[in-house]
Amino acid sequence: MAHKTFISYKHSEAQRLRDDIIDALGDDATYYNGETSDSPDLTDTSTENIKRVLRDMMYDTSVTIVIISPHMKESKWIDWEIEYCLKNETRKDRTSHTNGVVGVIMKYNGGYDWFKQNTINSDGCYSSSYDDSFLYDIIKNNRYNQNPKQYSCPICKTVNSLTGSYISFVEEEDFLENPQLYINNAYNKSENDALGYDLTKQR
Repeated sequence: MAHKTFISYKHSEAQRLRDDIIDALGDDATYYNGETSDSPDLTDTSTENIKRVLRDMMYDTSVTIVIISPHMKESKWIDWEIEYCLKNETRKDRTSHTNGVVGVIMKYNGGYDWFKQNTINSDGCYSSSYDDSFLYDIIKNNRYNQNPKQYSCPICKTVNSLTGSYISFVEEEDFLENPQLYINNAYNKSENDALGYDLTKQR
């Protein structure tokens, strides 16, 4: 089943990946509610008008794709967009659903080691760690927040990369190969208002 999506990204460095994601969605791109090359130019408009346009785009979506890029924290909008997508907003007699969120790590300088490090633990388990300095608090606070935690390995306390955090991370190449897998995973975690996760909805 396709889900309406919104892509949150820093325009100046991640537009190429945004376009690649839309292409990878194939027929499901018709469910994409975000900005495109045909969207109106909001450069010289007011902050409140930009927020209004973004809210209209995001209101009817169910999954937010956040592109994790080296300078994303310089954006004025990404953390606000995530906060909005996690909230339940009522318009007339309809209340929006808490979005599922997936972080797509942008390939930079030929790889992902600017942000992600892979290690093999002493018990042989493979695990990944991430440089939190590149992340907004609202992303950090929705990592490793499964409750109760379900460990992939009870010895080294590793968690499943897709279910151990409400906002899971995936490398761009893996995401582009099978976007529906990760979009569905994000959506499934959002059902029943993210039951099973200690969700942080504010920046």
